[in-house]
Amino acid sequence: MTPSIVRDPLVCNGAALRKATRRLTQLYDAVLEPCGLSISQRSVLLHVARGDRPTMTELAHAMVLDRSALARNLQPLERDGYLIQRCDERDRRSRRVELTLSGRDKLAEANVLWRRAQERFELVYGAERAAALRLALAEIYSDEFSEAFSTGTSGRP
Repeated sequence: MTPSIVRDPLVCNGAALRKATRRLTQLYDAVLEPCGLSISQRSVLLHVARGDRPTMTELAHAMVLDRSALARNLQPLERDGYLIQRCDERDRRSRRVELTLSGRDKLAEANVLWRRAQERFELVYGAERAAALRLALAEIYSDEFSEAFSTGTSGRP
């Protein structure tokens, strides 16, 4: 199942990751389709729930998105009544994002389907390999890796 392209030193790491991400998005979206959310929309709702009313800046950072991309991702979820934005009580310049009751219900519905997609991935790819992949990807999207990449230094101890 390993493609021969893996051995090609001219294959861009970024392109390979983007292709894998697009494929996985297609697969997860197909499983989530009955609830009407995409995997990226579920991710937004999940990050809002975990962030406990995060500011736009906090949410963008947690999702590794710039604020304009985040704003575009929030629009359909706001339109559908799954989340709202409110001014921060302490800093009126900041906006906090909150799940509505409908948003909590939709996230719970999506989570059931997401678990199914997650189980399928681990069945096909292998649970241990999936866990190792998540660790490797977490390192790549970390702030430390970004800093090391930007400065051209080793990101490994």
